[in-house]
Amino acid sequence: MHILYEVKDRIATIGLNRPEAANAQNMALLDELDAAWTRAAEDEEVKVIVLRAEGKHFSAGHDLKDRWPAPDEITLEWIYRAENRRYLDYTLRWRNTPKPSIAAVQGRCIAGGLMLCWPCDLIVAAEDALFSDPVVQMGIGGVEYHGHTWELGPRKAKEILFTGRPLTAAEAEQVGMVNRVVAREELDSATRELAERIAQMPAFGLRQAKRAVNQSLDVQGFYAAIQSVFDIHQTGHGNALSVSGYPVLAKLEEMKEKLR
Repeated sequence: MHILYEVKDRIATIGLNRPEAANAQNMALLDELDAAWTRAAEDEEVKVIVLRAEGKHFSAGHDLKDRWPAPDEITLEWIYRAENRRYLDYTLRWRNTPKPSIAAVQGRCIAGGLMLCWPCDLIVAAEDALFSDPVVQMGIGGVEYHGHTWELGPRKAKEILFTGRPLTAAEAEQVGMVNRVVAREELDSATRELAERIAQMPAFGLRQAKRAVNQSLDVQGFYAAIQSVFDIHQTGHGNALSVSGYPVLAKLEEMKEKLR
């Protein structure tokens, strides 16, 4: 099992459970994670959802060693359909789950890892948390779910994309991406305390408050932007398929191996 799940005191805790792989996301993990989100969303006893991770790191992103069932010839059409389901559809569904959610992030949160914490309503980060999206090295302008501009503002978003450097927890809090920064040993307890406080509020009021904020972002163009930038992301795949054969994948996988 790649996902842990527990409900206690009206709080559902979903845990990423591939610490030996720095919680890199293979197909099985993503499918199990989506099932856990759905379970929590449909459970009337659950008022708050917490997403956390076992081990040193929150998530090293997509597992580049994972080989999905694929045709003999990989085409852009196949990539588009596969990523639309497990990356874009899943993250948007988690973002729109009508219950407050909190991500607890420690260690490295790389590329696809951002697509797990950004859909959550609140983020509590350990002091050692580092957030990065280095996929420009692959000739692609960022991960499939383009939360960068909304979470960081345009200039800081460009900086971390152009350079690939990680954003510290303190920087993330300063720009409003992270709600709180705590000592690593206090991450679970601080997140739990916040979840318990939220769980005391009326469920319908929480649902409506979340909808009000998300709907305000959508009116400003969030949903349309996410969809259109997903298409921009796919042009990177198309270019790689036509000219390079993805030689940078090995380099990125080597970087992730150092985290394990």
